[in-house]
Amino acid sequence: MPIPRNRPEFTADERTQLIGWLDLQRSIIQWKCEGISEEDAHRAVLPDSPLMTVAGLVSHMRWTEHCWFQVLFLNRGALENPQFGDEEDRDFKVDGVPLARLLEEYGTQCAISNEVSAAHDLDRTGLNPDFKSGAASLRWILLHMLEETARHAGHLDTIRELLDGETGYF
Repeated sequence: MPIPRNRPEFTADERTQLIGWLDLQRSIIQWKCEGISEEDAHRAVLPDSPLMTVAGLVSHMRWTEHCWFQVLFLNRGALENPQFGDEEDRDFKVDGVPLARLLEEYGTQCAISNEVSAAHDLDRTGLNPDFKSGAASLRWILLHMLEETARHAGHLDTIRELLDGETGYF
């Protein structure tokens, strides 16, 4: 189910603002995928970035959510996350995986990330001792994910325009 594209209230508390802005960027990721053909979702348009496809970016964002909220913060599930394997950029490699499935997995992962965020104090630090980033506070992780998601939403803006001319913020 798509996340509504709403900005948080101007005077909302810190947690509401952090999650609100992050959810807005997540919804833009989903919105940029609406109406795109399966072929275009898997087609590379940047000559020096063959894995930078709409489908590849959605997969990457799904696994990045998992990485920060589950692996680094909760110290769970590193073995299932392709970002922790030996093959570089494996999370972008999604040939043959339908975009609808990738979007569903991304939406599910975002919901899990929000559940993790709701259950912990913003000052709580991660539990993963194997990575320096595992010591980040939940606040830091939320801010990082806001930056990461917004950056890739911008990539999707460019890719979508190159694929079929679709533009727009919202």
